[in-house]
Amino acid sequence: MNENEWLAARFEEHRGELRAVAYRMLGSLSEADDAVQEAWLRLSRADTDDVRNLGAWLTTVVGRVCLSMLRSRRTRRESPLTAHVPDPVVSPVDGTDPEQQALLADSVGLALLVVLDSLPPAERLAFVLHDMFAVPFDDIAPIVDRSPAATRQLASRARRRVQGAAPPPDPDLARQRQVVDAFFAAARDGSFEDLVAVLDPGVVLRADGGAIPGASGVIHGPENVARQALMFAGPSRLARPALVNGGAGVVVFVNGRPVSVMSFAVADGKITAIDALTDPVRLARLDLTALDQQ
Repeated sequence: MNENEWLAARFEEHRGELRAVAYRMLGSLSEADDAVQEAWLRLSRADTDDVRNLGAWLTTVVGRVCLSMLRSRRTRRESPLTAHVPDPVVSPVDGTDPEQQALLADSVGLALLVVLDSLPPAERLAFVLHDMFAVPFDDIAPIVDRSPAATRQLASRARRRVQGAAPPPDPDLARQRQVVDAFFAAARDGSFEDLVAVLDPGVVLRADGGAIPGASGVIHGPENVARQALMFAGPSRLARPALVNGGAGVVVFVNGRPVSVMSFAVADGKITAIDALTDPVRLARLDLTALDQQ
């Protein structure tokens, strides 16, 4: 094995965690893969003789790449998006494959990723690297060009925003599924009261329809969310249970075509958030074949 082959083998050992870091930083599976590939290119060109901890070195490289991508994304965005749902990780209810398990090692739901999307890039980086991957502030500080103490403050501000906007979901998947099933049963039956009963008073529905006019938006409150659910319920829509980012979710099909991936945040027996990706362009990138064949 020559040096380049040895380096490539070592990189592959860390690829799963690097992709997990990038996914939490970017909320996009394709951009996460781009960031990991850029990290490999930088590694292949670097002098690594003095690198004692390759995993830590690669994590900081991915962090720098993601920070640059986030800042570029904000510069390009002329106006705030009406609603943006990050890329979902979808798998059948009987479990995720090993690659998805690595990506969701600490189960990051779409509701949390939505909150992370609202953070300034430096805050997001400090929170993700420290709170999710235990990277020391001394190692994060050079990436954001701040002192370790200032970097600690970035993570602290991000932590407060996350805790205030994304309460911890119910860890019991069976209880999550029971609540989600009750939601869809009420929608199929046309029962407005039963729908409201499973929705938290602070529930929020985010729908991301991409470039389709009027297909994206944010709806607050149980009554408004219930009305929206009744509007789109119908016999032509087939809701297949799925794991979405490790939690109870569904993929909705119409005539065998996926039209929506829905993720539910459940806490204390109530739905606190619903994130629905209905963008046909992004749905086409997901492999949902196994779900349609259930």
